[in-house]
Amino acid sequence: MNKKKFTYKKSGVNIKVADKFIDFISSVSAKKRGKKKFSNIGGFGSITNIPGNIKQPRIVACTDGVGTKIEIANTLNKFDTIGVDLVAMSVNDLIVQGAKPLLFLDYISINKIDLKKLKAIIKGINKGCHQSECELVGGETAEMPGTYEKGKFDIAGFAVGVVGKNKILNKNKIKKNNLIVAIPSSGLHSNGYSLVRYLLKQKKININKNKFLKSELLKPTKIYVKEIMNLINNNLINGCANITGGGLPDNIKRIIPDKLSAHISLDKIKTYKIFNWLKNNGISNKEMLKTFNCGVGFCLIVESKNLEKISKFFSKEYKPYVIGKIFNGKNKVKLNGSINWYQ
Repeated sequence: MNKKKFTYKKSGVNIKVADKFIDFISSVSAKKRGKKKFSNIGGFGSITNIPGNIKQPRIVACTDGVGTKIEIANTLNKFDTIGVDLVAMSVNDLIVQGAKPLLFLDYISINKIDLKKLKAIIKGINKGCHQSECELVGGETAEMPGTYEKGKFDIAGFAVGVVGKNKILNKNKIKKNNLIVAIPSSGLHSNGYSLVRYLLKQKKININKNKFLKSELLKPTKIYVKEIMNLINNNLINGCANITGGGLPDNIKRIIPDKLSAHISLDKIKTYKIFNWLKNNGISNKEMLKTFNCGVGFCLIVESKNLEKISKFFSKEYKPYVIGKIFNGKNKVKLNGSINWYQ
């Protein structure tokens, strides 16, 4: 009697290919690690030193993904930038509380391991870690046939940082008459893509044939770590916010203390062509503001006397500019005027 033999490979999971991918990650990570003591890739856990020069260190942890931006990557068959996005979405949250990113882990779940695709993603992750001055210390790649359709995948990131107790940025440092300063985004970053994709589908737009959208929709998220850490180390900011899902009003609201109000002049915002394009294609002002960053990727709350010093830490492309001020009031965020979408 012939018995049918069942193997993991026949079920759709290829361990040998997964091992090759781990070897690739190890080689990429080693180039950035230099003389650091620990090599974590391939182990059961990751070990990292806590910097010895930080007084009363506090650990900060963040996790995030890139949402349906991965579907744009699939459509364009381009995967070398979403790894940068993945790192950015977590480390840009860490620095809001004053924490310096130390390490990063990734989680990739996919229908079937595609080495070319996954190598491109990992290269992007490694690039993002380099920009953030943190280490890629490990992760997980799950081959999940039957859970994901052919060619489909998802990614998630996990970042850990450290901050000295006296350097933690909290609401108590924000005071009346502080200025609200915008730092430009690099574009859409990684929020609002479900709405973007819905619009594209309704209008039957093929992004592979649209040069403008093809160049805009996969622009990687700007990583603000180096600039913000410089500002924190020089005691130049009282608070900051990463402008992600919920847009400018919702994210600013999260850092404003009770009995204070952030008054933002929307007409001062410098937006980009991609946001103008979305607005012109049927998305209302209200929907734009609560879904996209509209050109403001990060916000600072600062004392006016520090404004000139702060500007010196940014390149011309990401030069900060004032968009509002902190007043007394119960309304945590008050929006005045409207964005000039046609500037």
